[in-house]
Amino acid sequence: MKKVMFVCKKNSRRSQMAEGFTKTLGSGKVEVVSSGLASSQVDPMIVQVMSEIGIDISSQTSKALDNFKPENFDVVISLCGCGVNLPQEWVLRDVFEDWQLSDPEGHDIETFRRVRDEVKSRVIKLIADLA
Repeated sequence: MKKVMFVCKKNSRRSQMAEGFTKTLGSGKVEVVSSGLASSQVDPMIVQVMSEIGIDISSQTSKALDNFKPENFDVVISLCGCGVNLPQEWVLRDVFEDWQLSDPEGHDIETFRRVRDEVKSRVIKLIADLA
């Protein structure tokens, strides 16, 4: 089973959504965790927009990338263009992608929903590609 790491700057929005979608849609197919270049806290707006579509991420927490070892992951996905800031060993995994999705922070609920839907479609494709 492939192990996937989603990484973002603060592990508070996009990477949290990706983790939630992958746990739900990739259950039994992939293992997943998310982290940030620095940890912070999960944005309550993300918990809300995910719950609107039946995915509960309220128990997820923000985690720092430093808490993990790159060799434990097959796939590393950056969601914010932060790939250039990742240590080299993270970029050299079997699969590395930099999705560069917009950060909804400070925007209205519709922006959060749009980014959520973008993350979902990317995750669906990723799970299919890894199968």
